Amino acid sequence: MFLLQQSTSSIESTVDSSSVTLTEETVKKVSALQRYWQSINWDQITAVLIEKTIYLLFLILLFVLINKIGKVLINHLYKNQISKKQSLSNSRVNTLHLLTSNAFQYTLFFFFLYSVLSVLGVPIGSLLAGAGIAGVAIGLGAQGFMNDIITGFFIILEQQMDVGDYIRLLSLDIEGTVTSIGLRTTQLKSLDGTVHFIPNRNITTISNLSRSNIQVVIDIRIVPEEGIEKIQELISGVNERLAEKHDEDIQNGPTLFGMVDLGNGNFAIRTTMYVLNGKQSGIREEFLAQYVSALSTEGFTIPNTPINMQ
Repeated sequence: MFLLQQSTSSIESTVDSSSVTLTEETVKKVSALQRYWQSINWDQITAVLIEKTIYLLFLILLFVLINKIGKVLINHLYKNQISKKQSLSNSRVNTLHLLTSNAFQYTLFFFFLYSVLSVLGVPIGSLLAGAGIAGVAIGLGAQGFMNDIITGFFIILEQQMDVGDYIRLLSLDIEGTVTSIGLRTTQLKSLDGTVHFIPNRNITTISNLSRSNIQVVIDIRIVPEEGIEKIQELISGVNERLAEKHDEDIQNGPTLFGMVDLGNGNFAIRTTMYVLNGKQSGIREEFLAQYVSALSTEGFTIPNTPINMQ
């Protein structure tokens, strides 16, 4: 019985000792937290927060003001380009306006982000160093994309082509009407209706067939033995009559070139003229139809046998 009581007393003393130790450690931790909490300079923190907040509000107001002023200036410049009706087309002016606005927005956002991070005390130098390495990696991967953007910008700026122009791309062996010009791709519609989406970096040489007058050459086959002078007189009469009708479209001519040898005993009377681009097909068809009608009415023969050039 005495041994049991002694064991119980020993256990109770051990538990009491452990509880005291745990309590002391807890008190020490609480005291440490209290000391740390009391050591904080709340006045300084509050002053810093107020200062940073004022700086941030000032930056926001400043950049909002700069953004509004920049947009007004860009829009004003854009409207002046439209109102003056300069050589730039509406589509080109719209593209340049969008490009300028985007460049301004991105630049302003970069400086705003840089200013905010500087106010917050973020180490900008370290971030820029890391961003530079990442930028090199991204730049290598996006090299083709940047080439598209740069090439598209100069195509638009230098007015190399416009929507509605008929062009020929020699390097790609593609020709057709331009339906869209972008900073990354150009859309071209061929005569058969095929729409080509061409990355701008693949455009090297542009042959624009819509920027100057187009030469129209019309050959009407004849039989020389039937009287060349009379045939030329009839053709000249048709030329004079149709030249008055298409006075606005025909820029030079029509000029009766004379008789030409098509090969293998085939001869034709040739007429040449320069017309506004886009009018050549209709004018050629009308002139040729009137030639055939005038010669047939006077009883002249219009050869229709195939021409073998071999």
